Formats: sequence, C-alpha cells, structure tokens
Amino acid sequence: MQFTFNDTAIPGVKLITLNAIADDRGWFLKTFHAPTFAAAGLETDFPESFVSLSKRNVIRGMHFQQPPYDHAKIVRCVTGKVMDVVLDLRTQSPTFKQATGFLLNGANPAAVYMPCGAAHGFLTLSDEAVLEYYTSTVHQPACDSGVRWDSFGFDWGLGDAPPTLSLRDQAFATLAEFISPFSEPI
Repeated sequence: MQFTFNDTAIPGVKLITLNAIADDRGWFLKTFHAPTFAAAGLETDFPESFVSLSKRNVIRGMHFQQPPYDHAKIVRCVTGKVMDVVLDLRTQSPTFKQATGFLLNGANPAAVYMPCGAAHGFLTLSDEAVLEYYTSTVHQPACDSGVRWDSFGFDWGLGDAPPTLSLRDQAFATLAEFISPFSEPI
C-alpha cells in the first residue's frame, strides 16, 4: 500500500503516510495518486503547487485563502524537519478554533491534508527545511489571509528563542479578533 490515511484530532485533516519503495539503488516515493485520494474522500484537483525553503526557527503562518478561493491543501516536508500546524477555522466544526500539530521530516515521508477552512503554518526545527504544497485553487492575493501564530494557544516548543517571522505574518489578526468566513456545514 502506497498511502495510509490517518484521521487526526480535527475532522477532515489527515496525516498521510507515504510508503517509499526501497532497494539497493535508493528509494522511490509516490506523493499523490488521484484515484486513491478520491477513494479516501479527499480533494484531487490541485492546479497549483509551491515549494518553500525556511531556516531554523522560522515560523510561516497561519495562512489560508478566503472564499471563494479557499482551498484544500497537501503539505509535505521534503528535507529537514518542521512542526506543522493546522488550525480549524470552520464555524460548524466541532473543533472550531482548535489546532493540532505534526512533526514532519524528509527522512520519514508523510504529508498533511487540510480541507477548506483550515489555516496552516509551520516552525522549522532543522537548519533548513524544504516544504512542498499542493493547493486546490490558484493563489489569489486579494483572498490571501491569516491568523497570528501566537493567538490560539498552540505550544510551538520555542522555549525562550523568538521565532523569525515575516512582517505580513506579524500583522495578522489574532484568533479572538478574527471573524471566520468558513460557515459551510462540514
């Protein structure tokens, strides 16, 4: 089996184990297969993908797109190690305003699937980390938004070290200030 879809604390968010095929030459890894994802009830149309490289102690997030360009997302760590975080912004969800985290690293292939209405961010735990993202809608700058990384009670495990953040990420509204546009039944 090439994929194992694991339920998480947030409905619709899946931790996907990616099973590499290894031999004496190295390994081969399938990261996406539309029929298998569809059979698991997941989105399969991903018209855009991105790759980011981040240095140690960088936090990127918590990002999402507002409707009508909201999107499902698949994220995986290609190299390095990150604490990947998903925050549920769906008002009809039993886990509305709750977050969950996943340790992702390039040495243990896994991916996180997030439905529409989830904010995403991560903290880089290694010297550098490369993340790959697939999104079900094309990026629309006017709909690009976020919630402050430190406003929803998630323990990032930073200790006393302040993270490196973009000006954009520092300026996001707190979760208490945020009015969610994600009100569709889940």
